Parts: sequence; C-alpha cells; structure tokens
Amino acid sequence: MTDVHPRARDTWTAPAKLDEVAARALESGLRRVQMLAWRDLDDPEAGGSERHAHHVASRWADAGLDVTMRTSVASGHRSRTERDGYHVLRKGKRYSVFPRSALSGVAGRGGRPDGLVEIWNGMPFFSPLWARCPRITFLHHVHAEMWQMTLRPWHARAGAFVERRVAPPLYRGTRVVTLSESSRREIVSMLGLRSSRVSVVRPGIDDLFAPGGSRSPSPLVVAVGRLVPVKRFDLLIDALAHVRRSVPDLRAVIVGEGYERARLEARRRDAGAEGWLELPGYKEDKELLDVYRSAWVLASTSQREGWGMTISEAGACATPAVVSRIAGHVDAVEDQVSGLVADLDTGDDGRGDRRPWSGFAEALRAVLTDRVLRARLGHGARARADELSWDTTASGTLDALVDEAVAGKHPVARDRAAW
Repeated sequence: MTDVHPRARDTWTAPAKLDEVAARALESGLRRVQMLAWRDLDDPEAGGSERHAHHVASRWADAGLDVTMRTSVASGHRSRTERDGYHVLRKGKRYSVFPRSALSGVAGRGGRPDGLVEIWNGMPFFSPLWARCPRITFLHHVHAEMWQMTLRPWHARAGAFVERRVAPPLYRGTRVVTLSESSRREIVSMLGLRSSRVSVVRPGIDDLFAPGGSRSPSPLVVAVGRLVPVKRFDLLIDALAHVRRSVPDLRAVIVGEGYERARLEARRRDAGAEGWLELPGYKEDKELLDVYRSAWVLASTSQREGWGMTISEAGACATPAVVSRIAGHVDAVEDQVSGLVADLDTGDDGRGDRRPWSGFAEALRAVLTDRVLRARLGHGARARADELSWDTTASGTLDALVDEAVAGKHPVARDRAAW
C-alpha cells in the first residue's frame, strides 16, 4: 500500500521493486492495462502530466504488461503508434476524446482491459460510470482557478462545476493517486474525496539530470514550463526586473513554449528586459541539462502544481529553487534546506501600489547574493532529488492498481481479444 498519513510526508517509504509488483499484477490477472489521458507526449502542449504518464507506461511495458494509452489526436501524428514498448491510440479531438473514450469503454471495442488508469487532468473521463475492471485515477492537483485563467467565462464555469460538484460524488469510492501530500490534502478538502482512498506516489527524475558542467559566471535565474497563465511568468518577469536593480549583472532564461508568448514578450519589453531576459522556446532534455547546470537558481511562480518536476530536475543538478507557496511546491522544496518557499500574494511599495511578487523577489535576491546560502541550498536540493526515481513511481502506481484487483471490487475482464 502507498497510502500516507497526513502528517507523515517526510516518512514516506518506497513500495516494493517494480519487478515484484509486476509479478503480483500478472498473478492477479492484470496483463492488459489501458491508460486514459487527455494528451500524450507527442501533443504540442504536452507537459509534466504527459511526461509522468509516459514514464509510468514505458516501465510497466518493460516489466511485462501490455499497456495501451488512449488519448486525443495529435496534429501530424498517426492514430496508432508504439512508443518505448507501449501502444498509443489517438481517437477524438481536444474535447470529444472524453465521450468517445467512455463510449468505447462501454461497448468494449477492441476487447476490455484487465485494468484501467484514468488520468484526471481537469476534465474527468467518468470511469466510475462505465469501467468494469479494476481501476485507479491519477489526479495531479485540483484545477480550481485554472479554469478562469485558461477558458472563456462560460466554459470556465462549466469546467469548475464539473470538477467541484459533478465528479466528486462519483469518485468517492475510487482509488485516487496523486504526487504529493499537500496535493492530497487539497484533493480531500476541496473535492471532498475520502482520505482513505487517496494515496501519494511521488514523481521521478531521469538519470540524465546530475551535477556537472560549470555555473554561469554571472547570476543566472532559470524558469522552465509551458508559456500559459497558470505559470504566472508575467509576475516572474516583474520580480526579476526588480531584483536586477540590486543585482545589475543578473541574466534570466524562461524555457518553454505556449500561447502566452506574445503577451510575455510584451511584458519583457515593457520591463526593459530584452537585453538580459531570454525566451528561447522549448528545449530537449539534453539542452535543458546544460541550462540547469549553469543556473544559480531555478524559479517557479506557478499557481497550481502537483509537484513541480522541473524543480527536482534542477535539484538533481545541485541547483536550488525559489518557488511560490502552493500545494506541490511545498513538498518538492524543503524550505530553507533545498530552496526557499515564498509568497506571491502580498507586498506593497509604500504608495499603495500592490506588488504580489515582492516576497518572491526578495527570496531570489537572497539566494543570488549569498554564496554560502546558495551552496547550502544546492546541496540540499541534490539530496532531495536523490530520493526520487521513475522506477519507484511506476512501482507505487502499479501497486495501487494491484491492490484494487486483489480487493476484488471488479471482475477482471475475461475477453482476451486483441486491442
């Protein structure tokens, strides 16, 4: 079992090794597993949720399970493909993927799976209504105000209503897995799900990310993420511009791509930051490794995260982080040990002008100007990251699904037709 007591975040223990859990899965009849995801790794807007699903699926496939990920169409990619040992089936567009997946599940098209993993990324697939096999739901975090940040008012109200009112009663008996204890607390308190049915399985880190290379000769702040409103990069730009008044040789890089690019470029221009703040777009992991290694500090101003995988990737390179005080971040960063956790909702310049980034800017300045503090936090960041591995993530998630199969809440499908 991977359940964690609400006060036991720091005593979390890893489940059994993946090969042992996979053997239990096969013994319990879990041979063919389907994953339902809104997007997959080839989608141009893929982010942390898609990377997480990929790492879990590929490791389950390598352990002997037949894994299919059903997801929405990705422009320029085939409807069926293979990736690192698992199958990808793309049916339905951005929104139609939800009813199409449910209807396909009800009809048993292609044969019923032995187990199901639903990834609830904002809008659920409502698997409790139609799935007839052992199942779990992976919920990274509550979306809450993200609906208003990303959708038109009517759609935002509809999405929030589904998340807060429609879905929770249907999922109260479902085994839910999330990334952090703080996200678990929010899921229980905000959605009203049963605490005994919500488990914590932490994310992993690729072995690629490790110390090496050399630090930038001048102070360098790095942020990584999709250029979307929830990341609040506009506030980061304002904070960086303020910090540069006392750290004049400061440089910064915001790595990522997204529909907010034009607005962020305008914000950079208004802040007079075009000469020292780069927006280079998306980078592959090998390029990202060099960025992490050269950075003095990683910054994350995000408003919603299940964990914040870029924080731990940078930490694996001994780069500390300054992060906003939100669920997920407070688990990814141990305040004053592996980085600093700062508020992004207070601050005043004395003239009545609100500066929500004030505390965050001060935390950045402290790390950039104090070499001893920076070294200590970098050491702590690396130790924190060393606790994480994708094998452990895959093992813990599969362990939750096996528990559901063993509990006998649903009959394992007997239809062995090829998918």
